[in-house]
Amino acid sequence: MKDFLDSIQYLFEHVLFLPLNWLRNVELENWWAANALNWIFIIICMAALVYWVMQLKKYNDAGEGGKDISAHSFLK
Repeated sequence: MKDFLDSIQYLFEHVLFLPLNWLRNVELENWWAANALNWIFIIICMAALVYWVMQLKKYNDAGEGGKDISAHSFLK
């Protein structure tokens, strides 16, 4: 059992977290390079938010949304 748990520890510490350890070391040299992954995620989230708002506007302009108080069964 100890070997199994040691293998899981090795997998996470020396394989899966290797890119994150590299980013931690790069942060001391260049902040922008270390946070590039965060900037990519922020850009993806912003694009998804803009797409979502555009879809909501298109749905609202088509008049397909129920705006009365009984639009949902839990509001009755």
